[in-house]
Amino acid sequence: MKYPIAIEPGNDKTAWGVIIPDLPGCFSAADSGIDEAIDNAKEAIELWIEAALDDSRDVPKPSSISDLQKKKEFKGYIWAIAEIDPALLSNEIERVNISLPKRVLARLDAKAKSAGENRSGYIAQMAISS
Repeated sequence: MKYPIAIEPGNDKTAWGVIIPDLPGCFSAADSGIDEAIDNAKEAIELWIEAALDDSRDVPKPSSISDLQKKKEFKGYIWAIAEIDPALLSNEIERVNISLPKRVLARLDAKAKSAGENRSGYIAQMAISS
């Protein structure tokens, strides 16, 4: 998935500002230039998407840069693309094999049971809530 990003150039005294127009409230910045601005934007997009999915909100599809460039609020901005791994959006179940000491597995199962979850659900909930 490729999200267009609008980069406001910085200088020695101000940071490079980054806006992700397709994701409301998603922005970033960088001190050392355009490459860092793109990397930081990618991280901001991934965090925004994770939070949206955790809150059961829709994730907007990316717009085209040419459509966004026509908007006057982006006059003078530099445009780039931040590519995001589409697996980040997937809720597809994947079976995994993990190895744990029996004593750790017993504790995990006991905590899952007390939380009213199965092992997989409990692990997923711990990952989401942390």
